[in-house]
Amino acid sequence: MMLGLRSEHRYFQCVDCECLQIEQVPNNLADYYPDHYYSYRAPGGSGNPLQKALTRMRDSYEITGQNLPGRIMHLLAPNAKLATLRPLQLSQDARILDVGCGAGILLHALRETGFHNLLGIDPFNRADSVYPNGLRIEKRDIFSEQGQWDLVMFHHSFEHLPDQQAHLRQAFKLLQPGGAALVRLPTVSSYVWQEYGVNWVQLDAPRHLYLHSLKSMERLAQQCGFLSERVVYDSNALQFWGSKQYEQDIPLRDPRSWTESPENSLFTAKQIRHFEQRAQELNALNQGDQAAFYLRKPA
Repeated sequence: MMLGLRSEHRYFQCVDCECLQIEQVPNNLADYYPDHYYSYRAPGGSGNPLQKALTRMRDSYEITGQNLPGRIMHLLAPNAKLATLRPLQLSQDARILDVGCGAGILLHALRETGFHNLLGIDPFNRADSVYPNGLRIEKRDIFSEQGQWDLVMFHHSFEHLPDQQAHLRQAFKLLQPGGAALVRLPTVSSYVWQEYGVNWVQLDAPRHLYLHSLKSMERLAQQCGFLSERVVYDSNALQFWGSKQYEQDIPLRDPRSWTESPENSLFTAKQIRHFEQRAQELNALNQGDQAAFYLRKPA
């Protein structure tokens, strides 16, 4: 429904751990990642809102040393990806690997503000790329990586991976003792999964192969050797307006969709603000439809 293809896919839910997963991965899964898929949009440029925020920050502050990471996370919130890095208290020298990074928007922002030990990998990218600021994004998967990292992160890429235990074990292997894995993903431990069912926008069939519950994600982390430090819900208004659109057979990439043409959508700006407020309320109740899992490799 994101692309309006309307193909049907069967999912089943484990009665024990409550993980929801696809019954059969399509043979043509690559067809569901077209060139205009959102994560392929290149960072940088005056039109990028994150880049604009970085420019304003640089113009307003003298950024040096250990003060930088805290200022980034504070000033650029509510950018979801950057906000979830704040509890990790990273230094500029932190070695960060972003798995399934697409075009590398988050890493590009971090590079622009002084982080320099960064690498993005994504096997779905068309080719390797190097940005003018030196950031490298490589077309490959996590199993070909041999480095040692302080942070391995999966920002809404983990749910796309077929062999999840193997990927998380490899992340554990790549982390130095005391290092962290950050996994952000949609979760069925949420109000909207119960409310909207197959019309839940973040079911996102067939790209999302696994939709974890709190129980299944924490169990998987333990199987791979991690300590679960915290879970932070960070859902937004999309869970409501996207799911309501799907109920009306309106794809995400449709001229009537809020994300494509707000003036032609079902919703007013006031309704969207209400959805955002409701999302924050659900996050506070640990009932939002996506969460960040902070996993630690024992020192």
